[in-house]
Amino acid sequence: MAELPDDRLRSVRLLLKRDDLIHPDFPGNKWRKLAGNLAAAAEQGAETLLTFGGAYSNHVAATAAAGWHFGFRTVGVIRGEEHLPLNPVLARATEQHGMRLTYLDRTRYRAKQDPVLLAQLAAEFGPFYLLPEGGSNALAVPGCAQLAAELVGQVPDVDVVVCPVGTGGTLAGLAGGLGPDRQAIGVSVLKGGGFLAEEVTSLQRAAFGHPTANWRVAEEFHFGGYARRTPALDAFIDDFADRHGLVLEWVYVAKMMSGLFAMVTDGRIPAASTVVAVITGRCEDAIRL
Repeated sequence: MAELPDDRLRSVRLLLKRDDLIHPDFPGNKWRKLAGNLAAAAEQGAETLLTFGGAYSNHVAATAAAGWHFGFRTVGVIRGEEHLPLNPVLARATEQHGMRLTYLDRTRYRAKQDPVLLAQLAAEFGPFYLLPEGGSNALAVPGCAQLAAELVGQVPDVDVVVCPVGTGGTLAGLAGGLGPDRQAIGVSVLKGGGFLAEEVTSLQRAAFGHPTANWRVAEEFHFGGYARRTPALDAFIDDFADRHGLVLEWVYVAKMMSGLFAMVTDGRIPAASTVVAVITGRCEDAIRL
């Protein structure tokens, strides 16, 4: 845990939880969400893990790495058309970790829970253990609740925890583990992320039996949508690197941090709060000349 001094934070104390340093192949919340599912897959005797995601999905990459490390075959079902050469995320998943890829157009991808589609995938790739998009399900949420327990143990006076949100599992677990006296804020990286509140509620019901009331989703910091970036986001990343020597991962973490600073400025994060930002995606030290 590292404290981040920054004059833009006013009286807010900000600490970074570098969950991206857990493991180079499955950083941060990816491992926390995978652990329970890998145990279940092993108990069921599964030999193949199949999951869904976009072309820049850190979850797809982490699933490929987990399969390589723990002896599962892996299949990634990617949203959209194939583009060659593969981007670095998918190239690493296939070339280093042996994942097989298949692609669905966006209309078919929206039906990713359709039993007919799943049966077709099973016919093509054989029986599989299904990991949902982003890895968020009832088995993933308790792993993220353990993160909350770690945070409270390390920073007993924490008031607010902020994390990026793509599918809702991390926020669901964090809020459930923090207890009613602390708040969790999820910064959506998706354009049109209004559905995420329902997803978080559903995940909490599945994992804990009931939703909690100590969380909310900030929807306006997506910078154009998932895996999209703008000059404003790039400027924020460059400024943050100049100030703090850390290059923020842009798909999730930079959007969260930009939203966090904006919420300090507009008062949604109260003055004098102690805040922890969960760094879920791989960040790099800035090169200083």
